[in-house]
Amino acid sequence: MVRGDVHAITLPRRRGRVQQGRRYAVIVQADALLALSTIVVCPTSLSASPASFHPEITLDGQPTQVLCEMVGAVDARALGEPVGHLSLDEQRALDDALQLVLDLP
Repeated sequence: MVRGDVHAITLPRRRGRVQQGRRYAVIVQADALLALSTIVVCPTSLSASPASFHPEITLDGQPTQVLCEMVGAVDARALGEPVGHLSLDEQRALDDALQLVLDLP
């Protein structure tokens, strides 16, 4: 498991507009911290509107939005099988979106 990997995940049911249910998530946590019991991920969506903070990746040949405003930690055991890894361009777009969402320099 490394940063930029995409895994299947089932997010718990919650109230409001947070993502839930079966989907994919991109690992955004630093590789040096992946031994922790929680992993920081961004969920994905096939139906989210394009936005500067929704970089587009391709999964199974389908354009998919990464929801960077919903970055969060999940139990490492909740991650399912890996289904892909971001290309260098996709990783750069994700980093730019996280920089925007988290107001990083």
